[in-house]
Amino acid sequence: MSASDTAGTPAEQPDPPRSVPRMRSLLFVPATRPDMVAKTPRSNPDAVVIDLEDAVPPGAKVEARELARESSRALARSEVAPAVMIRVNSVPGPWFEDDIESLTPAVRGIVVPKVESPEHVDTIRTALSAAGLGELIVLVGLETAAGVAACREVARHRGVDACYFGAEDYTADMGGPRRPDNLEVLHARSEVALAARLGGVAALDQIVVDFSDDARFESEAALARSLGFHGKMCIHPRQVPLANDAFVPSAEEAARARALLLVYDRAVLAGKAVCVFDGQMIDEPLARQARSILELAGE
Repeated sequence: MSASDTAGTPAEQPDPPRSVPRMRSLLFVPATRPDMVAKTPRSNPDAVVIDLEDAVPPGAKVEARELARESSRALARSEVAPAVMIRVNSVPGPWFEDDIESLTPAVRGIVVPKVESPEHVDTIRTALSAAGLGELIVLVGLETAAGVAACREVARHRGVDACYFGAEDYTADMGGPRRPDNLEVLHARSEVALAARLGGVAALDQIVVDFSDDARFESEAALARSLGFHGKMCIHPRQVPLANDAFVPSAEEAARARALLLVYDRAVLAGKAVCVFDGQMIDEPLARQARSILELAGE
């Protein structure tokens, strides 16, 4: 191709660098409750999501945007400020563009529900760039049949920084009832975690509606971590410490990983590919698991 062939063709601009915070716990709070937003740092979430979508009725959207602007500014000024995000309304939709225009520099990113295609991501990124907010991170919700079906393409999109699986909307879309054992969403949940891994982005797990059931939350979070999720969405402050604990290795896990690697590394130095540790045969995949545990533990 000659220079004349490309004359007048604008060069593709690289995406601005985006810093993604740790997201073990995302605490969702209605935008219409600034009193609740102000209290969120007490439970130490990694991020607070001020919600303009499901938590706000249609007639209160305009007021909610102004309250979200005020709350996000105030929260960003707090002494121990979590990352502040806004959950906007879905795209396409009647409220999305006004939601984007209402964002302030105090916001670290946006959460966009019911994303179903790479084209949706393009629309989101175009709107942010037009508003001068191209540096914001984008966390997309994969919570419909179409969204889960397209999750690999969406998670690989360079405009996506993280994703979440929403069991309640997904089940409603599929038309079946929710089950206590979550078997009806296991496939979709696993697909989203796998898509996030292939796309190199963080994945957040479904909410637990009964915020008084700590045992259920802990059980769901343990399975979510096993599936490859990085954190969990929280709808009540009491769930935040449970999520923070669930998505980092315990002291016992880290100690076992260190001991396993000590034995394995000695075996490798001796020219062996397999060794025995704690009654188990250890090879490179298990050693890699141990290294991942220590990485999560910050070692």
